[in-house]
Amino acid sequence: MAYEPCRYAQRWPELFESLDDDQKQRVSDALADDFRFTSPFDDDLDKATYFERCWRDTGWIASHNIERIFVHGDEAFVTYRCLATDGRSFRNTEFLTFVGGKVRRIEVYFGAAYLDGRFAPQPR
Repeated sequence: MAYEPCRYAQRWPELFESLDDDQKQRVSDALADDFRFTSPFDDDLDKATYFERCWRDTGWIASHNIERIFVHGDEAFVTYRCLATDGRSFRNTEFLTFVGGKVRRIEVYFGAAYLDGRFAPQPR
């Protein structure tokens, strides 16, 4: 079967919906050994550091809902809305690069947050 980056781009945010140890392993398995992660808070994290920093407190996330996916070759943009357990919601866009069926790089771009339909400023 030919490698289809869109299939991986669509599956990626679904892996965040249930953040138990089994899901964490599924995400780890989907990442390349030389995986790198960048966000407004983190610069070029390796796989181990990504899990230490980004997955240490995931109980506040209720769900991720994919809103749009744009794919070009082995790269994809995925925008999703995240709903927090306290009712806040926010949008992020991730730029993913795939190599050999695995995610090699994620660059996250944060969007605005909302609570009860109103803009909610985020801590810096």
